[in-house]
Amino acid sequence: MNIVYLHDHFHLLLNYLRVNGYVPGYIRQIKAAVFWILTNEKFHSWQSYQDAYQERISSAKSEFTKKGLRLVFGVIERFDLYGEFPNRRRSKNSFIKRGFYHHLTFEFKELIDFYKVSCNLNESTVSGNASSAASFLYAMQQRGITRLEHIQEEDVLSFFLDNNGNISKGIGPKQSIATVFKRAIDWKEKECRAILTYLPPIRARRKTVQFLTSDEVASIRKVLHEENSALSLRDRAILTLMFYTGVRSCDVVAMTLCSVHWESDEIRLFQQKTGQPLILPLTAIVGNAIWSYLTGERPESNNNHLFLTVFYPHHPLSTGATRHITDKLFREAGIRQGKDDRRGTHLFRHNVATFFLGSEIPRPVISQILGHDCPLSLDPYLHADLVNLKACALSIEKFSVCEEVFK
Repeated sequence: MNIVYLHDHFHLLLNYLRVNGYVPGYIRQIKAAVFWILTNEKFHSWQSYQDAYQERISSAKSEFTKKGLRLVFGVIERFDLYGEFPNRRRSKNSFIKRGFYHHLTFEFKELIDFYKVSCNLNESTVSGNASSAASFLYAMQQRGITRLEHIQEEDVLSFFLDNNGNISKGIGPKQSIATVFKRAIDWKEKECRAILTYLPPIRARRKTVQFLTSDEVASIRKVLHEENSALSLRDRAILTLMFYTGVRSCDVVAMTLCSVHWESDEIRLFQQKTGQPLILPLTAIVGNAIWSYLTGERPESNNNHLFLTVFYPHHPLSTGATRHITDKLFREAGIRQGKDDRRGTHLFRHNVATFFLGSEIPRPVISQILGHDCPLSLDPYLHADLVNLKACALSIEKFSVCEEVFK
């Protein structure tokens, strides 16, 4: 383990923390850990920061202390090995192992690795499918199974059924697991095909969505158009963009300055979910909101992303930040403040779809605007198309109804 760079440059890390407003207690933790590493390295044969970390926590008594040391050693490792400074965002930390993958046997890990390497879906989809498959394989290990060829139908069913024999998992996990094993057929055909046949049939269930009512839509519009509202120019631009176009929040935070084509009045981006290009019209209300942010509030930065954090060093926003921004809007509008009220950003996308459906816009056009790969992706929005659903209602005038029903 070579710590020459850390020895010569650790003062740069500490100075960076001071300049960027990190609390003194956090800086002291980093400084203490650096000095401990520099002092003890010559007395141990550490091969990596993992070895140093394990040595350090051997004397730690509480889980809270161990967790703090994991974060601190992760910061020092990234600085020493890659020259990276902390950025107040969640970064990959080699000391924190998430999920079940790291607990799997060699063969089970091989299956997950094969899927990740051979699959050409976007990163988040691959990660989600791999996580579900790892959870399934870990459950098999808990039953004493360490090889694919030993997995039987009763083992597979035990993952999907509760103690009473009822389905306890939704169709989502099943589809993710099936996707991984279908891809892995090219790796171990016999074993993977057998496991696929053991997967139980699960009916897709969809909860009723709390779609935006006409009164809520009016309240949202009022807040977005009020210059004296509590929303910043950045938040107003983001919310206006999502509310009027239905674009996904992950696509909003991924937008760059080049995504907005002022000359042609278009927004052009590549969708994070599908990887496909999407072109949207740049309406006046959306364009004005973005322009106000660019000229009146966006910090000076070399970062090319359109929407940036307020505090230095001004990183791109995360999708989690858009949820907080949406919460601000709902509080300002005085809507959806109940415990079980839905407040996600997908409500805006849902509202755009149902508005177009109610306006008799052809379904292929709506799918194109929303960036759907498959026209069937529009089906979940049909249950909120009240205008056309009412036309399908049957009259009950020929049936006698007790008077109490209408009381």
